Amino acid sequence: MTLKENNKITDQAWNRLYNRLDEEGLLEVRTSDKRPVLRSATFKWVASIAVICICIASVSVIQNRKSAQIYNQILSNGGDAPTLVSTLEDGSVVYLANHTSLQYPDHFPKDRRQVFLQGDAFFDISKNKEKPFIIDTEQTMIEVLGTAFNVKSKDESFSLSVQRGEVKITSKKDGKFVYVKAGETALFQSDKLQTMQTIDAGQFGAYLRKVQFKDERLADIVHVININSGSSVLQVAPGLEDRLLTVTFSDDTPYSMAKLICMALDLKLTQKEDTIIISE
Repeated sequence: MTLKENNKITDQAWNRLYNRLDEEGLLEVRTSDKRPVLRSATFKWVASIAVICICIASVSVIQNRKSAQIYNQILSNGGDAPTLVSTLEDGSVVYLANHTSLQYPDHFPKDRRQVFLQGDAFFDISKNKEKPFIIDTEQTMIEVLGTAFNVKSKDESFSLSVQRGEVKITSKKDGKFVYVKAGETALFQSDKLQTMQTIDAGQFGAYLRKVQFKDERLADIVHVININSGSSVLQVAPGLEDRLLTVTFSDDTPYSMAKLICMALDLKLTQKEDTIIISE
């Protein structure tokens, strides 16, 4: 074999080896050739990460906006203050004890009436079968249609006593629930919701010993007085329902409360048999 033929065979072998190494990506590639590919890949990864971050941020903003839309009003009662009484837009009446706050929306959506409670309160819920009333606390979700009950939810303690109607309580910890009927109390025992007979039935009246209204409609104040007196004792003349009043009552009779209202708003009080009429 001549030297020329030998060199030709050697070249062919080297070419086959080179092509195989090239196909398997084992050859060193020049920086100038690889750099555009790396830049393109890097750009795609950066773009993908940026899109993911934007999506996460958008979801977070949407969730925060939804939370803000659900609870964007706060009713708060400070320390050593009388019971703060307020009527919500659905007609439900809330009695807040001291050191208690209630968060609620400007307007309830069509499917539910939901609020968030921290502290001790008594609720007299307006009945609406198509729109359940939901109270969100740190430990539970409370669902009612129309009933009266008090809730004590402070720190780790929780209890609920029903005056009338029925209430469903669901534990946030394990998802288990109980139904509480009139005359019963629910509380946590060994981290589980338990029901028992209400021991102190007079606890409901404690909210009414000294009450205050802050910028409440006159019609709503009179409604609260009437539902707690057991009859329509007070009446408001047409045109006065939306007058706003801030007032405090302490173990007063319906008549004395009507007299205070008339003095504060410069109105007239007349009585016909068992009915007290507030008018211009």
